[in-house]
Amino acid sequence: MIAAGLIFLIGIGSAAVYLWRRQWIDAALILVAAAALGVIVGDFRLPAGVGGTLSIDSEAEAIDLNEAAAVKLTGDGLPAAQWHDLPARPLLWETPASEVLHLDFPRELTLGRMFALTVRRSQAASWRLQLLAENRQVIADVAGEGAALTVQWLPPVAETLVLSARMLDASGKVMAHGPVPFSVTAPVPLQVVGRFGAPSFDARALNELLVNSHAALDWQVVLGKTVTRSETARAAPTQPNLLVADAAHIERLGDGARAALLAQVAAGTPLVILAANAQDKQTWARTVQLPLKEQAEARPAGTPLALASAPLNPAAVAGPWSAAGDRIWTRSWEKGRIVWLGVADWHRYAISEPQALALWWQGVLDRAGIERAQDVAWLDPQEMPLPGRRVEVCALGVQGKVTFPELKQTLAWQRRPDKADASCVAVWPRKAGWLAMQTDGAKPVAGKLYVYDRADWPLWQKAQRRAATARYAARTPAAMAAGTAPLPAWPFALLFALAMLLLWWRERR
Repeated sequence: MIAAGLIFLIGIGSAAVYLWRRQWIDAALILVAAAALGVIVGDFRLPAGVGGTLSIDSEAEAIDLNEAAAVKLTGDGLPAAQWHDLPARPLLWETPASEVLHLDFPRELTLGRMFALTVRRSQAASWRLQLLAENRQVIADVAGEGAALTVQWLPPVAETLVLSARMLDASGKVMAHGPVPFSVTAPVPLQVVGRFGAPSFDARALNELLVNSHAALDWQVVLGKTVTRSETARAAPTQPNLLVADAAHIERLGDGARAALLAQVAAGTPLVILAANAQDKQTWARTVQLPLKEQAEARPAGTPLALASAPLNPAAVAGPWSAAGDRIWTRSWEKGRIVWLGVADWHRYAISEPQALALWWQGVLDRAGIERAQDVAWLDPQEMPLPGRRVEVCALGVQGKVTFPELKQTLAWQRRPDKADASCVAVWPRKAGWLAMQTDGAKPVAGKLYVYDRADWPLWQKAQRRAATARYAARTPAAMAAGTAPLPAWPFALLFALAMLLLWWRERR
């Protein structure tokens, strides 16, 4: 508004000069041009409806906002693909109060990890959530009260699945149901270096777990002063991504060897320390700043496995160390991470609870921050892909082109400023089901994207429409005052140009 005021003052001053010269028409043209330019740069508004507010419904497909000064929307909103193509306009919209659902589950899962489906409702109640196999048999079931429930299931093999889920109210009536698609992939084998200063049943149980997961091992166990048992895979680890050692081995290392081990960790290889045979508190305090204290004799405790405590464990959570679970502590070591595993006797569950033991060790390795090399990572779509609607397919580590055999399309990857380090392409799926894709290059990588039917999960679709509409409202150029709309600028720009042209023509005569 300050700029508009200055323009008006300058225009009045210029018109006064023309009036002093008795050039009445030129003075009028200057006033008209100044007034038009002031309206263009000023923030002038009209009552709502006068400035061209466009009313649209949530089911509208073809929308043109170029001539609209504002948008009035009814219903649950538009999907993100539609909002992305529309210019920013002030939005008049109230979020409906009806119930919606939010589903959260991984689209790709590594074999050996637990699949978890979480469903969140907008209204808390007593209800039940079930996960069904492809033959409609219930494989996971949970009931409770509240706004969110989670079911878990451990896939037995690596395959592509389309399970289904259903929600039931307290009386057993189905409230919502729909497909749950995901892929289970074979894990990338670990390359593990293990060093142990004494034999133990725990180390042996860990060895069997790693062998069963097809890990490549370089394993050495000291059996006596001059006897060491070694175990090496046919293909010895070339770039180990995990170091495992018991406390006795590290305590017996010389200063130089211990420094070399920590240098490996600093370079990015995580280290898991089995603390059951730790004895030298000074060594740990000096080398990794870990203060230890003796633990009182106690019966095995903890969940999900009842385990005994190591004889020495951290005295308190302080400094660079932090608690990462039941008697598990971690700290960063430059690019790597050190895990102090302060429990023992997990070998007792190798026969009685092998699945629980494998999942527990998977959690320990997750805390270690193991990184496995992956050439291409496919990103989950922002919304449910639907037939006939544009879908963005994005991935990390790709270049060149990607092919969609079913669509008979080959598209070039394009960088997106709103997706860091990712490249994307846009496709229009024709039907529901799995949509296959493959990158080009020396090492082609295949991927799959599940396209939902338009009738699948209507309450989840409503939730995604509302979220996309809220994001669109957040990028509105300026919040619109209640009952007003911006004044269109193009008529005043045309009036300013005509006035200046007439003034120029009169000056040239």
